[in-house]
Amino acid sequence: MRATILLLPGDGVGPEVVAAARGVLAAVAATFGHEFSVSEEPIGGAALKRGLRALPEQTLQAARNADAILLGAVGDPAFDTATGERPEAALLQIRRELKLYANLRPARVWPGLEDAGPIKPHVLAGTDMLVVRELTGGLYYGEPRGIDGDSAFNTMRYSRHEVERIARVAFEAARARRRHVTSVDKANVLETSRLWRAVVTEIAAQYPDVALSHMYVDACAMKIALAPASFDVILTENLFGDILSDEAGAVVGSLGLLPSASLGDGPGLFEPVHGSAPDIAGKDVANPVGAIASAAMLLRDGLRLQDEAAAVEEAIAGVLQSGPRTQDLASSGAASCSQVGQAIARSITSIRASA
Repeated sequence: MRATILLLPGDGVGPEVVAAARGVLAAVAATFGHEFSVSEEPIGGAALKRGLRALPEQTLQAARNADAILLGAVGDPAFDTATGERPEAALLQIRRELKLYANLRPARVWPGLEDAGPIKPHVLAGTDMLVVRELTGGLYYGEPRGIDGDSAFNTMRYSRHEVERIARVAFEAARARRRHVTSVDKANVLETSRLWRAVVTEIAAQYPDVALSHMYVDACAMKIALAPASFDVILTENLFGDILSDEAGAVVGSLGLLPSASLGDGPGLFEPVHGSAPDIAGKDVANPVGAIASAAMLLRDGLRLQDEAAAVEEAIAGVLQSGPRTQDLASSGAASCSQVGQAIARSITSIRASA
């Protein structure tokens, strides 16, 4: 296969974890005989520091022309008090411009990490959930919004069409998993959630082989902490999905482990769930697994390379179980971000040879 992959390293630890993922993609190309044309463009604070917009036009055009996009992280405290454009605006804009309305965030327990998180291993055992988050609606995009003197306001808005299309993504995903969707809302107080619940129930009738349950967001947050293995696919709106998927990362051991895929009408955007982590940026200590697992999702969901994605995930599992680990997972003798990335890249060749 020949494919064009755009890298958007971004801010903070983004360049470090993207470099590790790039090495893994290079190993995949060499091992499986593919040709990946890889380029980089600035985004977020990295672009603002060059005097560009947070999402420069050349970056957006490169994204439109790519087969798939791998993003590192966006966010820079240097712009926290700035009155102009913030780095995070780039994320909202690129999702909107590429029409990426479905965000898939898997969270599972990797072998060997059963005791890495705050949850007791016997409670965590078997945890393998997928958060399907609506990505282009709700409070993050609703109008009107703004600050008026001493008051600020945002608008949560959803249409029937937006709920229908994300619900179908969740039910289709559940068909390939354990066939259960938990739709999360706040229908006891929000009109948008009442519409959400009604439309999801209608779509569920088209999937009689998939079970559907509804849950309030506060109850879901508690159950993720108390019984994470009880979830298969969690379907929810933009804000709730942002929060719940981060909680899922903490439950399974580290936010640095979680990948994501943003899919829709344009090329897919793949990124680790963690933020830019400016406090550890430039120290080569960030966990690259989230970015590398995002590269695996890029291979599977962006390029339709199933065997290659499986090889990357097998390499991740092997290194996490018996190889080097970064400081967020190691009790002693932590390895660097680049060392973990190199270990995973090396494993791919041996996995392919033994297949």
